[in-house]
Amino acid sequence: MISKTLLTAALAVIAAANVSAQTTPAPATRTTAPTQTPATGAESPAPVKGANSQFRAKQILGAAISIQGNTAVGIVDDLVFDDAGNLEYLIVANEGKLSTVPWEAAKFDLEKKTAVLPLTAAQYNVIPTYTTTTYPSFYTPAYRTQMYRFYSLTPRELRRIERR
Repeated sequence: MISKTLLTAALAVIAAANVSAQTTPAPATRTTAPTQTPATGAESPAPVKGANSQFRAKQILGAAISIQGNTAVGIVDDLVFDDAGNLEYLIVANEGKLSTVPWEAAKFDLEKKTAVLPLTAAQYNVIPTYTTTTYPSFYTPAYRTQMYRFYSLTPRELRRIERR
């Protein structure tokens, strides 16, 4: 139930972000020189820097997660967003156990629907796990700091939005 609620909220946030992004486009940065179409000589658009940095929930959910040495450790089961709508964590499921992975720690290959975590097996084995009935308090300072430290990351500052 919590998983479906979080997924619904995640999709709503992503949809809102897409609407916002469509109304205020960011300036494009060319990474290569424009090319000309042979038949007409007209300029065709060049690739845009960061064009592949957009993610959709359905590309991430169900992605296979592995660690160094190509060792499979589970699949992305859920997403956790902060109050400002930023993707904070991936929830990785493996044999009934869940683990929290900071979004910044996973390096995705969307074509293969996989992600790699920068951990060895020994490092991954000490990360706390939980079940669907014992979710942690994701935003307590101690929990956030602990989770990010496992991945040698520093948590970004949380921005709280007052909602009316």
